[in-house]
Amino acid sequence: MTDNNTSNNTNMPDFGEGLRKIFLAGVGALAATAEKGQELVNNLVARGELTVEQGKKLNSELAHKANEKSASLKEQAQEATQTVRDAAAGIKDQVQQTVKSVVDSDDDADSTPVDPANAGSAK
Repeated sequence: MTDNNTSNNTNMPDFGEGLRKIFLAGVGALAATAEKGQELVNNLVARGELTVEQGKKLNSELAHKANEKSASLKEQAQEATQTVRDAAAGIKDQVQQTVKSVVDSDDDADSTPVDPANAGSAK
């Protein structure tokens, strides 16, 4: 019975890994946005449309917002991961209870005493 549980666990998808990949994609998008923002600031400063001080301030604000978003995404990913793990644990418990009840009912059927007087009449 242990072998069945092991093989069933390997067939279950790893939702945590999927959420981790989504989180990393979000962080990558934020990093790319911050880089593009920096390029934009640098271009505007180079053209003289922004002063260096304004560019530094704008870049600092963009970096701060990106960090806030990253922290928020990380927290959401952790919450979602925990929710999925809790749901998976609940499903696992339900499956184990169902298997146990089926095994117990099979054991009860196998252990039903046979009346020797009626044993021959079944044939």
